[in-house]
Amino acid sequence: MELLKLYPYTVSEEELKEIRLLLADYFAQRIDSEMDQLWQEKGWNEQTIENWKNEHLRSSSVR
Repeated sequence: MELLKLYPYTVSEEELKEIRLLLADYFAQRIDSEMDQLWQEKGWNEQTIENWKNEHLRSSSVR
């Protein structure tokens, strides 16, 4: 809602760029926190990543 309140005002391109970066940083931090929580809950580690890299995830198509 606060961003919509900016609508009637003239906002420079530089200010828009800064706002976009702030929003991107905010959501990136939230994603990082959620991923950290998942890693803790699931007990994931580097070996988990290696296992994922070697998994065959494609399903065979039946024609």
